[in-house]
Amino acid sequence: MKTAKKIFIISFLLLILVYVTNITSIPNNIVLFEGETLQLETVLGVNIQQNEDNINPKEINKYITVETSSLIDSTKISTQKTKFKLNLFGKIPLKDITVNVLPKTSVVPLGNAVGLKLYTSGVLVVGMTEIQGDDNNKHKPYENTGIEEGDMIISIDENTITCTADLLDTVNKSKGKELNLEYVREGEKLQTTITPIKGTDNSYKLGLWVRDAAAGVGTVSFYEPSTKTFAALGHGIVDIDTGKILNIAKGDFITTKIVSIIKGKKGNPGKIQGSIENQTVIGQIYKNTEFGVYGKLTNINTLNIDMSKSLEIASREEIKEGKATIMCTLENNKTKEYEVEIQKIYKNNNENNKSMLLKVTDKELLEKTGGIIQGMSGSPIIQNGKIIGALTHVLVNDPQTGYGVFADLMIKQMRDVS
Repeated sequence: MKTAKKIFIISFLLLILVYVTNITSIPNNIVLFEGETLQLETVLGVNIQQNEDNINPKEINKYITVETSSLIDSTKISTQKTKFKLNLFGKIPLKDITVNVLPKTSVVPLGNAVGLKLYTSGVLVVGMTEIQGDDNNKHKPYENTGIEEGDMIISIDENTITCTADLLDTVNKSKGKELNLEYVREGEKLQTTITPIKGTDNSYKLGLWVRDAAAGVGTVSFYEPSTKTFAALGHGIVDIDTGKILNIAKGDFITTKIVSIIKGKKGNPGKIQGSIENQTVIGQIYKNTEFGVYGKLTNINTLNIDMSKSLEIASREEIKEGKATIMCTLENNKTKEYEVEIQKIYKNNNENNKSMLLKVTDKELLEKTGGIIQGMSGSPIIQNGKIIGALTHVLVNDPQTGYGVFADLMIKQMRDVS
């Protein structure tokens, strides 16, 4: 009898777990393109119902399917929202679901090599070190403060810290007095106290290595004329020490001069080496995300954008395995298309920028670069006259093969839909 009771309790708890997992797995906010189909898998008893002022969704078995073209006035650029309610057995409310619908979008593919300079929202902690004090002892002022590598220091004694110079000046003026320090970790603001140590050079220090900027060379993917915004890289710029995506305050989008190309080999990825010194500012960067870097262009003529060559962003259903091309700049500031082959498509992947696997097949590109090299990230991928995505990563052990991110994910980031 006791055994049967235990089995019943365990089964009941497992059932609850299944329901909780299913409910939490359905996102509160969903972004789709006009014409895409919304499909949400639910377990028995969990239903999705439209609000009274919304369209009637069509139920198919355990799925809710909505043709998004009926939700939107395609003449409008702004997103439109549709609300749904998730409930249990049609009576117990569980959560609200907001579906944002984007109109079909056309952009101009670019493929230009560009430079990027990013400035952080504070100073990023990238390391820690002992300090040789003027008492000839070694000190660790950061010890027991809770500060870790990857934290972003944003203020000291309620004074905003915007750069490394601010931090050094504030710490030196403290003369060793305890400081109230505010920092950010994974979006959460935290506070602590720290006492600077006077070093052998008579300056005061915290024992923290910090950085307030990053720079690099990449490829701009496309330009959206209606908003004068651009997308680049297809992935975020990460700090070289912490491996985390930089939380930026601002950034500059600048021209670059390609100096040389290092060919990729198995186990040793190549790269485009470019100079960003004394170059022209093209625009401002406002967003650094896992799905690319975004900003507004202020000097359009620098990129020689041909507005007549705009292409529509493809939906995932339109992307097929097989031939495609990428656009990139390798020499003489000339952008050229090269052949690739889409080998695998991960249509349901919204979690990261590895949306499709592709292989370089173009003999000229293989001769020049060996395949995919650093600096080509962001190269737009084109198939059947539409933009399907942008290049993001290379496989270190196979430089001819890499990943691309869906263009729809980049547009959704660009529009900042929430």
